[in-house]
Amino acid sequence: MPDLAEIFETNNLAVAEQVLSSGYASMRVDTRGQRGGIKISRAPLGPSVRLDRNRFLMSLDVTGTPLGVLAIGRLRGGRAAYRTGGHERRYRPGDVFFAVQPELPYAVTSVNADIEVAVIEPGLLGQVADTAPGRARQPVRFTGYAPVSLSAKQLWKDTCAFVHATVLDNPEAVAQPLIAGGAARLLAAVALATFPSNAVTDPTIEDRHDAHGDTLRRAIAFVEEHVDQDITVAGMAEAAHVTVRAVQLAFRRHLDLTPVEYLRQVRLGHAHRDLVTGDPATTSVTAVAYRWGFASSSRFAAVYRQAYGVSPSHTLHQN
Repeated sequence: MPDLAEIFETNNLAVAEQVLSSGYASMRVDTRGQRGGIKISRAPLGPSVRLDRNRFLMSLDVTGTPLGVLAIGRLRGGRAAYRTGGHERRYRPGDVFFAVQPELPYAVTSVNADIEVAVIEPGLLGQVADTAPGRARQPVRFTGYAPVSLSAKQLWKDTCAFVHATVLDNPEAVAQPLIAGGAARLLAAVALATFPSNAVTDPTIEDRHDAHGDTLRRAIAFVEEHVDQDITVAGMAEAAHVTVRAVQLAFRRHLDLTPVEYLRQVRLGHAHRDLVTGDPATTSVTAVAYRWGFASSSRFAAVYRQAYGVSPSHTLHQN
């Protein structure tokens, strides 16, 4: 069973600089001659997302080369100021912010800062926003550093708390690729909802034209063939040779479901079969839920009862 997080704690500046550089990109740390501890934790959600927490019990200055990734911060304590592109942004406890564009160098000054950082590969943001095989499109990028609203800021905080509570704090759940991948895409989707970006969300005329029955059939065939894998709506779109928006519209138009809702229904059916054929002595409801991508066993039980009229435990113990 993997560790939930890698944790580093040191009061050695050289070690701290090395650990920070290995997790982000090359950087220099200046503590202004002060002594104090640095604690760094990293919790991966598959290959594309990581949730970090960096605690600095001192004042320090950091200068860094371009990160190459998206970093979304939440300041839990202390103060921090980010400088990039000739502009400075100052943050206080409770603030949520997009730290820096991936291609730009930056500098940070912090005072006893306790910062949560979500590290997201830019490619995942593009997959969540849209994919269009064979069609030119610009990379998805944030166009501002502050949340679009107070409710968006709270949504980001709530989502991070949910991911920690249901996935990262549960070694059995985070070890399941379907759960970890789903949590990673959830964070990417909420990041797009939290910050202004150049992502196009409304279907185009071409998308509406492509949302026909053949698109739906190709997407469903892809789901059936890969249901036990960490598949995405972007993967469905690629298999159907259309955009994510076209796939979403096709499912809504023909089934009155989102692609994710349809995928969850199919996986619920597989979970049902596992419970019907399972041995109560060696099979658990929680293990079946995790296998099919349900991170919350209570939520799985509620969805299962709604679909089958009995609890998953009842089905399992009928064998």
